[in-house]
Amino acid sequence: MLALLLPVGLAVAAPSPLERAIVAELNFARAEPRRYAETLRRYRRHFKGRVVYTPARPAGIRTAEGVKAVDEAVAFLERQPAAPPLAAAPLLVRAAGVHVAEQGPRGATGHRSRDGADPRDRMQRLGGGNYVAETITYGPDTAAEVVRQLIVDDNVPTRGHRRTVFAAEMRFAGAKCGPHKVYGTMCVVEYARTPTGRY
Repeated sequence: MLALLLPVGLAVAAPSPLERAIVAELNFARAEPRRYAETLRRYRRHFKGRVVYTPARPAGIRTAEGVKAVDEAVAFLERQPAAPPLAAAPLLVRAAGVHVAEQGPRGATGHRSRDGADPRDRMQRLGGGNYVAETITYGPDTAAEVVRQLIVDDNVPTRGHRRTVFAAEMRFAGAKCGPHKVYGTMCVVEYARTPTGRY
């Protein structure tokens, strides 16, 4: 909780290779959605029923929807226009880091902190604005897996993570990953129109 009291201008630790790779992968998907669709077509080949066996996860991962969500994501990507790249924003990284530090050790999930704070609250506590969006993955520990999970959005009827990833008005992002008591790894990405989350 001390991180919430630090001045806005305080330097942020350099992003890890994973965190940099997540933003790069998001930008690849945003810039070239049809090319990204090809990666999902290759991923689809690894399904047996609702379980997907990839080289990175040879034991398999059970999905809720199987290839249905993948096929829907591919169809979406084939229609999706290119979106502008996401630029780095230290304040967004800090807000993502606050959530990772608060949730990871407890093994909690979701967009609300233990005290009920949502992504907007966390940004405002850091001196930013409240026009932000947030995506979270639990389990994936590579950029490819993180971004694929957000875009396929298995078992999320609204496909809200996918919509956030491709929201053209979002021009800045900050990613932070860390250990999670239950799922091993969690990665939070904050998105905003401006570097500070102000409209």
